[in-house]
Amino acid sequence: MFFEVKDLVVHYGRKTVLRGISLNCRESEIVTLIGATGAGKSTILRTVSGLKELTSGEVWMEDRKISGLSPYEIVGLGIAQVPEGRHVFPYMKVGENLRMGAFLRKDKKEIRRDLEAVYGHFPILRERSRQDAGSLSGGEQQMLTMGRAMMARPRLLLLDEPSLGLSPIMVKEISKAVVEIREKRDVSIILVEQNARLALKIANRGYVLETGRIALEDDAQKLAHNEHVIRIYLGG
Repeated sequence: MFFEVKDLVVHYGRKTVLRGISLNCRESEIVTLIGATGAGKSTILRTVSGLKELTSGEVWMEDRKISGLSPYEIVGLGIAQVPEGRHVFPYMKVGENLRMGAFLRKDKKEIRRDLEAVYGHFPILRERSRQDAGSLSGGEQQMLTMGRAMMARPRLLLLDEPSLGLSPIMVKEISKAVVEIREKRDVSIILVEQNARLALKIANRGYVLETGRIALEDDAQKLAHNEHVIRIYLGG
């Protein structure tokens, strides 16, 4: 298996937020995690990235156990996270923000090539390349954080609520970019998304989290037609 989480248990203080989570992602696949606020979706991503310590369980990338490694080491193995909230360096130029994503890399020629690829996905960033990142709109900042993560040349991209707070037009642009990244860059993606309808539309498979446990897992289209999912998450 390309990527796998096994029996993950995580606490915040005395509170158990993840209760034996097991999930996987194949190569060149989009897997979505949906669920109510507080279900544990973002905690999974933070734990995979090494930003949150697990209580028990394991995280594997191909044949290597990566749980317990530092965030720096995990990025070096090809896992990049786009956190919720569009964290840009506001007083740095857009182009400088993007190059920060390649801070572990030494291959200058390939970095320039990847920068051009990012501009191909998000043409507005080329136009704004000399502009302070903090002056961008919310949607443009989301594009910037995604582009910065791509500059690390990840094999697995963790996206945390990419559509949050965006206009319908920007949501459409971001979802299109997610699909393009998988198809053109051969990147696997784990997508955490409150917009369950959007997530199930673009994903291959999905997991439904409820109070720190996986309640359902299936092909995305089957989940989109599941009566429980329709009633609770799709407004049916």
